[in-house]
Amino acid sequence: MLFGQIMHPMLNTAVKAARRAGAIINRASLDVERLTVRSKRENDYVSEVDHAAEQAIIETLLDAYPKHAILAEESGEAGESEYQWVIDPLDGTTNFLHGFPQYAVSIALLHHGQLSQAVVYDPARNDLYTASRGRGAYLNDRRIRVSRRDRLQDALIGTGFPFRDFTHLDAYLGMFRDLLQKTSGLRRPGSAALDLAWVAAGHTDGFFELGLSPWDIAAGCLLILEAGGLVSDVAGNEGYLNSGHVVAGNPKVFVQLLQALQPHLTPALRGD
Repeated sequence: MLFGQIMHPMLNTAVKAARRAGAIINRASLDVERLTVRSKRENDYVSEVDHAAEQAIIETLLDAYPKHAILAEESGEAGESEYQWVIDPLDGTTNFLHGFPQYAVSIALLHHGQLSQAVVYDPARNDLYTASRGRGAYLNDRRIRVSRRDRLQDALIGTGFPFRDFTHLDAYLGMFRDLLQKTSGLRRPGSAALDLAWVAAGHTDGFFELGLSPWDIAAGCLLILEAGGLVSDVAGNEGYLNSGHVVAGNPKVFVQLLQALQPHLTPALRGD
């Protein structure tokens, strides 16, 4: 239990799983050069650490809840249940493999398709972000809220560059060009899970990215919602977990960010 936060039992189990995975990642980070790495596809890497961390997470979750379903980045989908755990054992693998300390464990729980519990764990900093639906968001023992900046021109916005699927590259470059001129700055640290957690904590004011997977964003999106922020797809709809196109921010910056992106939306991005 965290100070000031009475944890839901399922969240407590997810935290235990995330910390187990984080310990595996931290041990491996001491000698990254020895890891076995393969390319899943162009610019998309997986290491033995991803697999070991994912196995530790799944074992911990299913030990407590053996009938729950799993959707995990490396092992895919398993089981059928009203509860589904959505897992990224190491979000930011490329960063990790380069010794760039910006990566995280992401675990979310869907109940009847609704985000219910969320953990994003940053093992390099030992920062634990947690949220339960209706109970607020926390960083370690402290309640967090989105920032209060109200103008896009003063806002610091996180993003992620296309790196494996370049279908929407032209649209993204248009968005990037406009926002360079309309914001205080853009940042691309390289882990969407942490980027979203940072919006929840008020470190950045907004975030957008195209073509993400559910395990990249599920936990981070609940953190933002529970920290008083807003999340949608790039067309302003709720289908971001399915489309992978996500826009998030504090309420005022979110609206302005969404408006700034609209001129660059293709029919595919609008879901036409």
